[in-house]
Amino acid sequence: MASVTKTSTKKSAKREKTNFGKDKRRKHHHFLVTVYYADGEKFGRVYTDKDKADRFADRQKRSPVVKSARVTMVSCSGSSGWSR
Repeated sequence: MASVTKTSTKKSAKREKTNFGKDKRRKHHHFLVTVYYADGEKFGRVYTDKDKADRFADRQKRSPVVKSARVTMVSCSGSSGWSR
């Protein structure tokens, strides 16, 4: 009778690093600048650089028609899409 050896087909517990985890392009935040005008209008612009967002908000605040401008950080919640 021939003997048959059974090999294990279990997956290893340790996962390999994917390229997604090593991608440097994905390591940034998004900053939403919201500008509120005196006539009730609202305008928003998204930046990936906090300094640029702050400078844009400061520049908009100097305008006489702008009531307020604020910078908020928006984040992506994984694969489910954008959340604010």
